[in-house]
Amino acid sequence: MDIQQPLSLLGGLTAAQFMRRHWQKKPLLVRQALPQWSAPLSRAEVFALAAREEVESRLVQQVEGTWRMRQGPFARRALPALQQADWTLLVQGVDLHDERAHALLQQFRFVPEARLDDLMISYASNGGGVGPHFDSYDVFLLQAHGRRRWRIGRQKDLSLRDDVPLKVLAQFEPEEEYVLEPGDMLYLPPRYAHDGIAEGECMTYSIGFRAPARAELAQELLTRLSEEADAEDRPVLYRDATQAAVAQPGAIPEGLQAFARDALQRALAEPLALERALGEYLTEPKSNVWFDAEAAAVMLEGVALDRRSRMMYDAHHVFINGESYRAAGRDATLMRRLADQRWLDHRDLARASDDALALLSSWCDAGWAHSRPRTEADA
Repeated sequence: MDIQQPLSLLGGLTAAQFMRRHWQKKPLLVRQALPQWSAPLSRAEVFALAAREEVESRLVQQVEGTWRMRQGPFARRALPALQQADWTLLVQGVDLHDERAHALLQQFRFVPEARLDDLMISYASNGGGVGPHFDSYDVFLLQAHGRRRWRIGRQKDLSLRDDVPLKVLAQFEPEEEYVLEPGDMLYLPPRYAHDGIAEGECMTYSIGFRAPARAELAQELLTRLSEEADAEDRPVLYRDATQAAVAQPGAIPEGLQAFARDALQRALAEPLALERALGEYLTEPKSNVWFDAEAAAVMLEGVALDRRSRMMYDAHHVFINGESYRAAGRDATLMRRLADQRWLDHRDLARASDDALALLSSWCDAGWAHSRPRTEADA
């Protein structure tokens, strides 16, 4: 992607300008971010996704002033009637299940893949919404069908109501108000309060981002580092041959504390251990993701990543779906291109080593990638 190219998606800003001026700083309203655009998924297709066991979905309703929420899956007959007001169906991770949603999500890859999360579709009947709230991550709200009225504000009081099953702000103080129509988009930084109400039937696509908490990330990385340590051929056990008898048995021995400290330091001191654990964590597929194997894949014309595959790299590794591989030289350049553009053509494969081709073939066998037919652009 050319990050210096003005984009209608960003209201004529380049990706570089948007990230510098707005990302995690201030909202951006873009009228006709996608001109003449219509929703790629129909209402019926969204409802069909919500009926599937492997798709995360929620139903939010306001009934006589009371908020209610249920978790899916939902058979069509379990959803309220279309003409009934004040209900919203939220379908998460649509990009994992539909190629059109995945293609739309790719337009936002001016943000690092490590931060890009998923595309959620919100279908709402007239008056539907989920209440005034804030997200802990950046979000692009793209209007796909109908109209939705958004009220937004820089909320100081983030306290939540304790009488509803949703994270609804107790004291919402909106500062601005916009009505979005199909093709319009609103970007909001983290913790920017917002409340969207459907004016008639509407669908909104939310492009969300990952923002791991520091404690959560530390826990995950330490767990992965400890698993590597457990793989040692001869585990080093704590020994205390010089331990004297104690009159206070509840006190933790200083030697054991030092042993624990040394264990952590050794795990972190291993070259690239932390980088490897981070890359594997960031590319780990979500729990509801599985892949369909492609037996005897032929890659002579090209290869493309499956839409569910997460692939990234650092200076020494390539990572895909929770696995890590050391990479250097021409093969590293090839794999980084695959991670950046998510496909390789026949000319790329012609320059690949036998080892790289064998690795790509194994990914196709696992369903992580697929053979890609040659296109006119490849000629």
